[in-house]
Parts: sequence; C-alpha cells; structure tokens
Amino acid sequence: MAIGGTLLGTMTTMGSASKAADTRVPIHPLLADRWSPRAFDADHHLDDEDLAGLFEAARWAPSGNNSQPWRFVVGRRDDAVHRQLFDALKPGNQTWAGAASVLILAVVNTERPDGSTLRHAEYDTGGAVALLTVEATHRGLWVHQMAGFSVERAAESIGIDHPYRPLTMIAVGRRVAADVLEDDLAAKEVAERKRRPLSETAFGAWQVSLGL
Repeated sequence: MAIGGTLLGTMTTMGSASKAADTRVPIHPLLADRWSPRAFDADHHLDDEDLAGLFEAARWAPSGNNSQPWRFVVGRRDDAVHRQLFDALKPGNQTWAGAASVLILAVVNTERPDGSTLRHAEYDTGGAVALLTVEATHRGLWVHQMAGFSVERAAESIGIDHPYRPLTMIAVGRRVAADVLEDDLAAKEVAERKRRPLSETAFGAWQVSLGL
C-alpha cells in the first residue's frame, strides 16, 4: 500500500515528515504544523489526562452570552460507543478512522432555554473544536474532523434529541506513516497542503484586497 517518491520515504513510524503551512508571515507552530491525517496508530490509547485536556480546552472557548452550546460524545476504540459512532461514518471514512484512539461526536444545542433559536450555536461549537484541536497538537496528538457521517444514524444510536444535533465527527490519535493506508489515501496523506491566498480571504471593502 506504500506509494513511491522520496517524501513518503522520509516518514517514520511516528509519521514525522513535516507538512508545515507555507505562510505569508510566521504563525505559531501549533497552528502551522496542524493538519488532518488519516494514518493513525491502531495500538495507541488515549489516557484520561490527555482526554480531559482536550475537553478543558474546548470548555473554555468563547461563546455568545456564555451559552456553551457544545457537547461531546466520546467512544474509545473497541467500546460500545465507538462502535455506534463508527457505524454512522460514511464508508470512505470507515476505511481509516477506526484506527484512531477515540472518535468524538460534537453535538450542538440550537436553542436557548426559552425555545428561541441560538443563531451562533454552530459557530461557537466550531470554535470549541478548534481549541480542542490546538490542545491536541500541543499534546502530540492529531485530529481529523469529518462531515462524512450520517447525522440521523448517529443521533438515533446515541439517543440525541432536539434541540441537540450531531454536528461533526472527530478522530483523535497518534499519527503513523502513510503506508498503513490504501494507495489513494496514502497519496493524499503526503500531498502538499494548499490554501487560497490572503488576497482572496481578507478584505478592506468587500472583495477589495487589504494588500497583505
């Protein structure tokens, strides 16, 4: 399942090849070095301290009026909850995500206590997951977020009812070399990371570049 080329050959069993972001100005290494692998160590187990650290980072994320609309359901590899979450994944994600140490379902509460819509709930939950991801990187862990799962199946199997709704699935674990993956996924694992330029991202007036 290995692919050719020198880049894959530089990867160790810990998956140490760098894919640091090519940035216009330097940014913090925890941000520059973060990316979303698929090659996870199927023998790695996430201990309680690291797991608590991830959720402490998420817990202290900002949210509108301190609404904290996020909740997380955690499945450790081979436990019953993990099987429920894994079964909700799309087949393409099932080919690799089961090797991650944990699968986490991010759940969003979309209503205020008075029943009105919490308009910023998904935005705030995304922010909490972003901080979870940075904390994971700090701890030498890797995160891959997935939209490719059945919201309905996840909600039914876990027992999630309105106003809560599954939002995204998250694989967390230790990265290994890309040769544990099928060829097409291994190629993606070592491919160059790309983003659109700042000129197409940040504006002064709408669609007018800031010149950064």
